[in-house]
Amino acid sequence: MVNQAYLDKRKYGERVYELLDNYDSALLVHCDNVGSKQFMDIRTALRPNSVVLMGKNTLMRKIIGNYCAEKGNNDWMVLHDLLVGNVGVIFTKEDVKEVKTKVSEFVVPAPAKVGSTATCDVTIPAGVTPLEPSQTGFFQLLNIATKINKGAIEILSDVTVVTKGERVGSSAAALLGKMKITPFEYGLVVKHIYDKGSMYPAAVLDITDEQLAAKFAAGVSNIASISLATKYPTLAAVPHYIVNSYKNVLAISIGTEYTFELAQKVKDYLADPSAFQSAGGGGGGGGGGDKPAAAAAAPVEEEEEEDMGFDLFD
Repeated sequence: MVNQAYLDKRKYGERVYELLDNYDSALLVHCDNVGSKQFMDIRTALRPNSVVLMGKNTLMRKIIGNYCAEKGNNDWMVLHDLLVGNVGVIFTKEDVKEVKTKVSEFVVPAPAKVGSTATCDVTIPAGVTPLEPSQTGFFQLLNIATKINKGAIEILSDVTVVTKGERVGSSAAALLGKMKITPFEYGLVVKHIYDKGSMYPAAVLDITDEQLAAKFAAGVSNIASISLATKYPTLAAVPHYIVNSYKNVLAISIGTEYTFELAQKVKDYLADPSAFQSAGGGGGGGGGGDKPAAAAAAPVEEEEEEDMGFDLFD
């Protein structure tokens, strides 16, 4: 008689082989404290283009290893090496960012249990609590300063009861329970993304196009600065070379009799700045008020940042 456990493992292996054959993208998720109802809701929401695979890590690694050996293709081995802890795999044909967003919608609030790992900092704000004075012992164990205010315990200042990544102690769990605080949220947490043989952290999906553009622009600016400082020519510095060269030619033209079209505009402006003032710049006064205005405009020659009314490259 064939062992039923063997048949179940064989059937499971055939299913994994089928998934590895038909999918090029997958999400590695951590499943701590996720209930069966959550799993059912997530599976339903991701159908029909995504499949959630759970199983023992040792069995999953063995099947993936055998698959890669038989196919002569080690693309899936990057996933094999990360199957550690309470994890699962979501195989998908959809955009992985959309799948990650869907998965993040299925979270449930949960109380702080003794021995569980805090997923965030838990801070109790200062103020009056619903606890009676007889409960001051919990606050004393956690070194929280309190006083009695109108028959209730009042916390004197904000205090962090649990820190992210630490284990929840019995006193902290009891205090949060008495105050009816459910500080944590549990659900599938996407840790890594597999895409056609490449594996990268899920945080990469949170990078926006604007952030990429800003990083690229900052990099180009740094290259241009280094290029100019070391006098080593690069494409990033070409615009700066052109502008600086033009400034040098313009300065020579202004200081000599040599001229060209764009330089002549600058010379005309320096000779008579009032000629470039807009027609509507004057007030509502009579003709006699124009001469003082022209006289006041004379010192503008010394101001380099003054708008000349034209572009140097026009």
